[in-house]
Amino acid sequence: MRISWGDFGRLSLLGILGVAPSNYFYYLAIQRTNVATAIVVQYTAPVWVLLYAIMRGQQKPTPQRIGAVALAVMGIALVIQIFSRGQLKLDKIGLCAALLAALSFAFYNVGGHGILARHSRWTVLLYTTLSASLFWILVNPPAKVLSANYSGAQWLFLFVFSLLSVLGPFSFYFAGLQHLEPTRAIVVSCLEPVFSIVIAAIVLGETLRAVQTIGIIMVLVAIVVVQSPGRQSNAPVQALELIE
Repeated sequence: MRISWGDFGRLSLLGILGVAPSNYFYYLAIQRTNVATAIVVQYTAPVWVLLYAIMRGQQKPTPQRIGAVALAVMGIALVIQIFSRGQLKLDKIGLCAALLAALSFAFYNVGGHGILARHSRWTVLLYTTLSASLFWILVNPPAKVLSANYSGAQWLFLFVFSLLSVLGPFSFYFAGLQHLEPTRAIVVSCLEPVFSIVIAAIVLGETLRAVQTIGIIMVLVAIVVVQSPGRQSNAPVQALELIE
């Protein structure tokens, strides 16, 4: 678990500017708009990752990459039926929050990939979640949380939710970032809303519409396309070069 002060600073920045705000702004976007609006804006993150990699000269704007990102974003839009009447709920604060969630998501993809080349994913997970936790303790002190007077059942839900919806997914995602470049990893992450729709259909009996099925197929095709071998550089993305 021993790391240099330089990497400690980078991991702290990754936690405070990447992990902490990506969830907060996503929940805020849902609160101010709806799930459809929030998730379709958040999943413009693959676009920002690809643009960053191209501007840094770390990836070439190949038709394969651009097509896969565009296909994934369009597939997500169809899965959550963003073009259906009443699905898109516009709110300035909500849209800004969703965009900030997307940028935060993109930020820890790029930064996480580079630093995972030097450290175990468990080390990265420890320091990023630690810095994010300390940040929220300062912004939202424990006394303020306790004053909400949550019931025992609500505390249990929050505990289980934190394990299944935050700690578990981050553990697996950092494991993926060790083996995939950011553009590939983030396009694969577009499966999240796809799984949400499919699970809702299986467990809750919700209807899976034809347009959603088309969207799911588009996302799957995008993942296959972006993972296909191509003429590309395998050099790892340099983590958080803007602070070095």
